[in-house]
Parts: sequence; C-alpha cells; structure tokens
Amino acid sequence: MESRKQMSQDITLEYPIKGMDFVSAGEASSNIKHTLQLIGFSPAIIRRAAIAAYEAEMNIVIHGSGGVLKTVITPEKIELTAEDSGPGIPDIDLAMQEGYSTAPDHIREMGFGAGMGLPNIRNCSDEFVIDSQVGKGTIVKAVIYRT
Repeated sequence: MESRKQMSQDITLEYPIKGMDFVSAGEASSNIKHTLQLIGFSPAIIRRAAIAAYEAEMNIVIHGSGGVLKTVITPEKIELTAEDSGPGIPDIDLAMQEGYSTAPDHIREMGFGAGMGLPNIRNCSDEFVIDSQVGKGTIVKAVIYRT
C-alpha cells in the first residue's frame, strides 16, 4: 500500500546537462529519484521514473551537445522532459528499435550506447513523445502516472 504525503504544490526540478560529461552523468536522475522517495511515491513508480530520467540524461550526455532535464512532480504524475541541442534523430522509428544505436565506438567501449535508451524510456512511461529536428536537437517527453 502506497503512502501518499500531501504535496502543497507542484515541484519542478531542472538540471543543465553537459554533453560528454561522464563525471557528472547520472546526478540529475539520482536527485530526481531521491526527491520522489522523500515525497513518498511508491518504489515501483520511483523505479520507472529513475530509469526514464537516467536514460534521458545519458542520451543528452552521449548524443546531445548539452541540454536540460526537467521534471515536474504533481500529486498525480511525474513529467520528464529532456531537451538537447544535438544532431537530431533522422529516423525516429529506427531509433526506437531495441539495440539500434548511433553511439561511436569510444562510447560503447565505456559501456554505453547499447541502443536501449529510448526504448527503456518508452517502456517505463505511460505517455511518451519524441520531437526531433535534424541539425537542431531533440525533445523527449515522458509521463508516469502515480496510480
């Protein structure tokens, strides 16, 4: 049974993410997870949100030349928005296939770039949208409902 702490207002968390900054990578998603724990979201919802946030954050680090990970937490849902100024995604359907990756070899050698980021975000979300323009960047939005 999930305990619901009454939120007096929506919470917005916004984190700038630097491209290729593997030292700080994961900090934003870890902070989001911790905040959700303090508020009292269930472990299952926290897990889904943490995975989606981490994958979105890593996509900005790996593929974007920087961006922002924004989270809006309401009593009913968690809205994650990852926006980057990277190269954009020329074929979203292809990018959504598990195992498809455009990560270069040096990223794969670090253990990233397995082609599961976008599929994992989609699988953890109740609502999922990608808007991408080649040469301009990508916006990924994921919504996870509390119940």
